[in-house]
Amino acid sequence: MSDKLILAIESSCDETAAAVVKNGREVLSNIISSQIDLHTLYGGVVPEIASRKHIEKINQVIEEALKTASVTLKDIDAIAVTYGPGLVGALLVGVSAAKAISFATKIPLVGVHHIEGHISANYIENKELEPPFICLVASGGHSHLVKVLDYGKYEILGRTRDDAAGEAFDKVARAIGLGYPGGPKIDKVSKEGNPDAIQFPRAKVEGSVYDFSFSGLKSAVLNYLNGCEMKHIEYDQKDVAASFQKAVVDVLVEHSMTALEESGLKKFAIAGGVASNSALRAAMEKACAERQVEFYRPSPILCTDNAAMIGAAGYYEFINGNISGYDLNAIPNLKLGER
Repeated sequence: MSDKLILAIESSCDETAAAVVKNGREVLSNIISSQIDLHTLYGGVVPEIASRKHIEKINQVIEEALKTASVTLKDIDAIAVTYGPGLVGALLVGVSAAKAISFATKIPLVGVHHIEGHISANYIENKELEPPFICLVASGGHSHLVKVLDYGKYEILGRTRDDAAGEAFDKVARAIGLGYPGGPKIDKVSKEGNPDAIQFPRAKVEGSVYDFSFSGLKSAVLNYLNGCEMKHIEYDQKDVAASFQKAVVDVLVEHSMTALEESGLKKFAIAGGVASNSALRAAMEKACAERQVEFYRPSPILCTDNAAMIGAAGYYEFINGNISGYDLNAIPNLKLGER
């Protein structure tokens, strides 16, 4: 089969990104325009501001991706774009740009699920990785345990019942005065804290061994902080961060390893923004090594939102014949496996 070049667009939250990916595994360009500094002022992503910034940046980012890859639209075989889940206004910018380019050039359009993109980030740096495998997707909006049956075919084993792991990181970081974005900041200060200083709860969801719940843990941290304030006791920010992080990591590792053992598979991958957390990566690596399981994780730049992962996922959707029409729309609460 001849080489296939995918132009990919990602705008589901606060990164405007475009990439050119060859055959689903080789990244020719990966351009990301981040809005973190802008949203830090507000302590989190402001959807209206995110959408406006996407409109400002989208054309520049696409042009830069093509230029860096030394290709033109004439060389592109398909345009892949995230159409859900995410912030509806933000998604609409990427979807509209992709549809406009597709309509003007007659290049096929491929709608990509954002979580499928995160999972597919593992294919970029691990050329040997092929389904089936188990993947933990942990990010600001999602905590999913997924059995990857084949390219584009997934079985969701578990998901969060309330806060996603990354959401809990952001809220706890704000509560202990670290600010936004919470994940990287907690990761950094936790290195100097004692992870066993405070015993925070590890929640289990009754009747579902794979599902996650982090709202109770978040409340436990807030209760601990309020208790310290009422008793006029100074708390150690680093110890709180490290103890909270350990509670999250313990649950993610335990559920993942249970899924892995019960599946009988010997390949495990992590994906999503929280997958760049150093404590989680180390704990997963250790747990997999103890079970003689191959462990895969993307580089941190491919864990956070980017378009290269959308290009990887889009390639497999394209060669499987999953072409989208011009009625493709943004679906903010799109479920994995839906089209």
